[in-house]
Amino acid sequence: MQITKHKVAGIHYTLRDSNGNVLDSSEGRTPLYYLHGEGNLIPGMEEGLEGKSEGDKLHLDVDPEKGYGRRDPQLIGEVPRNAFGNQQVEVGMQFEANHGQVITVTQVGPDTVTVDGNHPLADQSLHFDVEVVEVRNATPEEIAHGHVHGPGGHHH
Repeated sequence: MQITKHKVAGIHYTLRDSNGNVLDSSEGRTPLYYLHGEGNLIPGMEEGLEGKSEGDKLHLDVDPEKGYGRRDPQLIGEVPRNAFGNQQVEVGMQFEANHGQVITVTQVGPDTVTVDGNHPLADQSLHFDVEVVEVRNATPEEIAHGHVHGPGGHHH
C-alpha cells in the first residue's frame, strides 16, 4: 500500500540541520503516525513521502519554503516587561501568544522584552532520514477529524 491522501503512515525519522546536527529523532520512541494529505507535516515532507510504501527508506532535503518558511521581521517585536507579570523571563523561554502562536524571548531589558514569533527552524534547510514502517487506510473518523486516532495518534 502506498502513502496517498487519507492514508495513515507511521514513520521513523531523524532530522538534521545543514551542519549535520541532529535536531529531532524518533529513534528509541514509537513511530510518528500522521494522516497524509491533511497538512499534519511540513509540505516538503508530505511531498517526499507521497507514493512511498512500508519498508521504504529515504533521505529528504527540504528548503525553508517547503519547511517552516522564511523569517518574517514583522514577527519580531518588543513588549512591555510588565506584560509578563511577576514571572521570571529569560532569553530562550517560549510562551503561547494569541491563537496558539509560540513566541520565543530573544532579549530581556529592564522595561521591555524582545520576542520572536517565527518558528525556530524558519530560514533553515532541513534534512530528514525517513523509514516508512506502516501504511494503512484511515478510518472515516480520522478523515473527518483530519488526524490519526489511537496508538501513535490523537486520543479523544
